[in-house]
Amino acid sequence: MQIEYLRNFIKLTQFKSFSKLAQELPISQSTLSHQISQLEKGFGGVLIDRSTKKFELTIAGKIFLKHADNIIKMYDECKREISVIFKQEIEDIIISASTIPGSHVLPKFIAEFRNKNPSVNFKILINNSQKSIENIKKGLSDFAGIGSFMNYKRESFDYFKIGEEKIKFICSPNHELIQDGDNSVKFEDLIKFPFVWREKGSGMRENFKKQFPKYQDLNIKLTINDNDSIISTVSESNYIGIMSEIQIKKMEHLIKTLEIKEFPEMAKRSLFFLKLKDRDLSELKNKFWEYLKQKIKV
Repeated sequence: MQIEYLRNFIKLTQFKSFSKLAQELPISQSTLSHQISQLEKGFGGVLIDRSTKKFELTIAGKIFLKHADNIIKMYDECKREISVIFKQEIEDIIISASTIPGSHVLPKFIAEFRNKNPSVNFKILINNSQKSIENIKKGLSDFAGIGSFMNYKRESFDYFKIGEEKIKFICSPNHELIQDGDNSVKFEDLIKFPFVWREKGSGMRENFKKQFPKYQDLNIKLTINDNDSIISTVSESNYIGIMSEIQIKKMEHLIKTLEIKEFPEMAKRSLFFLKLKDRDLSELKNKFWEYLKQKIKV
């Protein structure tokens, strides 16, 4: 029996859908189904009731789930103890983070920690804030880096601030709005041009909507779920967009900041690093949490 099959079975009971879980895993839906079938074959009983459209465990499945969770914990602890003996402990730390925390804030500190702790292997999943929070709640990541708590209650998490940023309008360096070299424009002129922004679930979009109600006057034409694609769109067209000031500074050869005369400051946000409250973490993961907490002073 493969230990990974057990892990995927546990995740399946959380997702309650083969197709949805397969989208999150580096395996196909058919491979996932095969793994579950092998578990059922090995234990001589049906674990999932396939006679109904609703995902339900059989009585045997519920018993199996209870023991599978214990087996995973025992396996991981056994592996940890043995690896300590041979001084070869390699442990994954999985972080799901939105673009700015994941690509521009955390990498420096992750590299520093990795240099001091060669036994750790970091996996960074770049998602929006909504998805990143969902990932830690479902056990698909250990930590999350976000720009908004979305509709989740903060008291469900332990967290600390890792940065703050302003959200600015951007355009192409060749855009007609700044042909005279002045990047200060009137809002009435800006809304004449098509606008592109992030998808629902994006922390940047969420904060922008809450803090800048005039967004409703924008000529919204495109929604894209990737900052790099937005930058590419804006840099090669007459589109207007919004972007983190942190990322703008690194992309000044492709995009330019627009200052709105009537609104010198439109929106800003804090960035956070978080984990679920009351979730037991390994010694190494707790060490990384404390390291980051001490290193980032905002």
